[in-house]
Amino acid sequence: MRHLLPTLVFGLLCSTAHAFQLSSSEVKAGGTLSRAQEFNSFGCSGGNTSPALNWSDVPAGTRSFALTVYDPDAPSGSGWWHWLVFNLPAATRSLPTGAGSADGQHLPAGSVQSKTDYGQPGFGGACPPLGDKPHRYIFTVHALKVDKLDLPADAMPALVGYMLNANSLGKASFTAFYGRH
Repeated sequence: MRHLLPTLVFGLLCSTAHAFQLSSSEVKAGGTLSRAQEFNSFGCSGGNTSPALNWSDVPAGTRSFALTVYDPDAPSGSGWWHWLVFNLPAATRSLPTGAGSADGQHLPAGSVQSKTDYGQPGFGGACPPLGDKPHRYIFTVHALKVDKLDLPADAMPALVGYMLNANSLGKASFTAFYGRH
């Protein structure tokens, strides 16, 4: 028993030293989105461009990835899905700036962007109501235990979320903020 505690402590330190990570060179965790990531409709006039994203230290056994961007503060009663892309190949470790364009031309072959709450595929930037406190935008990469999700491109966000949770090996997230005054 006396040797068990040091072993447990060492195991915890080692397991957290290489935790699944998601980052962006354009959007810092806890920072503010720029006008480049603001939507270009609904009264907003930003660039509607998805930021570059990178992930590392993925869980063992990962067979594909999915990426989501979600605003839990949207005044809809259920939040707002700004981007859902799945069936990213297991070798993928980054997406370039603008990968969320509606045509998906900068995504790896086989990737699927489903509908956002804007009713269309691709990245839909931030557009909180004028005067609201800054909203949270949660960027999440999901490591999945399946090669692909057997979902149509027009799958609703709740169905995509259900399938992500049912097939998850782990996820990494960061949150950024955006408000309009």
